[in-house]
Amino acid sequence: MKFQLGTIVLLLSLFTFNINTSAMSQSATSSTHVSEKDSVLRHVVLFKYKAGTTAKDIKKVQQSFVGLKTKIPQIVSLEWGVNNSPEGLDKGYTHCFFLTFRSEEDRDAYLPHPDHKAFGEVIGPFLEDVLVVDYWTH
Repeated sequence: MKFQLGTIVLLLSLFTFNINTSAMSQSATSSTHVSEKDSVLRHVVLFKYKAGTTAKDIKKVQQSFVGLKTKIPQIVSLEWGVNNSPEGLDKGYTHCFFLTFRSEEDRDAYLPHPDHKAFGEVIGPFLEDVLVVDYWTH
């Protein structure tokens, strides 16, 4: 078979384009897919305080919750913050605590842990409502 130089260049360009787009597609897939071993369990806790709860009481609750990180080894990380969303959709929940666990077993060990239970005693008098969501990261 005889091919002209232009045809060969075109075929090589198409072949190279196909390889590059295939590699890009695989790269995009692997960067958005998190393997199971890289996934962590998030435990999100939102608090709505009773009317009349003082700033001092809220600070006591915050310190107590943050202190769980040093008392319960299954907690990989713990961060928290106060809602500042301008959307007005918070339904009265003002404080968010965000915990990370490596496994459901670690989370399940945290829930009945004596220090977690003791924290429940600290917040109990001030808590109007709590919302908890757990999820595996992807």
